[in-house]
Amino acid sequence: MDEHIIEALGKARIKIKNGKVVEVGEPLLNYCPIFDKFRGIKHLDRKSIQENIQFRIDDFGMCTANRKLRMRDYLSFGISEIISTAMELGILDSTVMVCEGCGTLVITDPEMAQGIGGRVSGLVSTTPIPELIEKIGPEYILDPKTARMDAIAGVKKAIAMGFKNIGVSVISSKAAKELKQLEKEHGVNIYVFVVHTTGMSEAEAREVFKYADVITGCASKYVREQGMESGAFKVGDSVPVFGITPRGQHLIEERIKFTGKKIEPKPGAKQPDRLI
Repeated sequence: MDEHIIEALGKARIKIKNGKVVEVGEPLLNYCPIFDKFRGIKHLDRKSIQENIQFRIDDFGMCTANRKLRMRDYLSFGISEIISTAMELGILDSTVMVCEGCGTLVITDPEMAQGIGGRVSGLVSTTPIPELIEKIGPEYILDPKTARMDAIAGVKKAIAMGFKNIGVSVISSKAAKELKQLEKEHGVNIYVFVVHTTGMSEAEAREVFKYADVITGCASKYVREQGMESGAFKVGDSVPVFGITPRGQHLIEERIKFTGKKIEPKPGAKQPDRLI
């Protein structure tokens, strides 16, 4: 079976089989400033979403055996860009992510961290793509036979491989809390990045700020509110990213230095059509 399900472009649920988009759900948003800026999409609906996802499949092989695994930066301050820069600088020695066709895996190459994480978000489920698994190396993949996704098990694998400064992206406060417990138990540094936060509840947002190092605001009303209330370090106007802990802030500051850009607030920056 070849089936990959992702949530993207307004958190629409999208199913891909054999290199084709076969199902697109309704998005939660009608407009996203990121996709307007980079792809000129003014309105998110099933048609524009299907076209964008099929473009990704045709362009860099998303969800196929032809998947490009190494890419250059896409956003200035996306999570994968922050992680990639931290790896480039030696702050992180590995990162645990998910990739279509592979599931959870351990990454040691900054360009691969960017290539895998930079152009695909919200992977819900996937099935093995043997060519990709072989290209990456089965020894780096949590479960090559099933391509299962499990961030906690992925970090345990990274620890078993001898890594000490591990980045990991998750979507819940429960996972973030478990990772902080693992950090204490094993005496390693686990940098927790929380992503895909659109629709996160107020209670979840408050909880996740206790355990995450960096979180993206996406179109989340409560993450944005919590970020501002807590005084967390913030970068980005349309889609803010918050450095919650001192080391989370440090990673973002290193990314700012790496880009060489002068960071100034942009009044009137475009926003998602609503925050949820």
